[in-house]
Amino acid sequence: MGRKDWTVIAAFALLPAAAPVEAHHAFAAEFDVNQPVKVRGIVTRFELTNPHAWLYVDVKDAEGKMINWRFELGAPNALIRLGWKKDAIPAGLEVEITGFRAKNGEAVGNGRSIILPDGRELFSGGSAPGSQGASKPQ
Repeated sequence: MGRKDWTVIAAFALLPAAAPVEAHHAFAAEFDVNQPVKVRGIVTRFELTNPHAWLYVDVKDAEGKMINWRFELGAPNALIRLGWKKDAIPAGLEVEITGFRAKNGEAVGNGRSIILPDGRELFSGGSAPGSQGASKPQ
């Protein structure tokens, strides 16, 4: 093979690297590991969407005002690998969620785990420390 042949081969080998890549943020870019959060509230919505699933929960603050928290969870595939189903957390269910608060201080968190009324713990499969544990939502 000549020099020109190797140039063509190298050019084709580099094509995948030039393809657009979907941006993805790291845990530390948005959430603060030094701001752990634990809330108890009523599920209002569970979205099993890419690139992250989201869980929305109504939580009463210290003054009794209702705040709708949203928690980023892992990707749907990660949740499915942990045994989750689309109806694992229905609206109206009271849950306790642990995770880490968003750096901007809003009612947003990166979920670590969800405790169901029967005591079962579901891990979020996300980027929060400790969120990859084994869960059994059935």
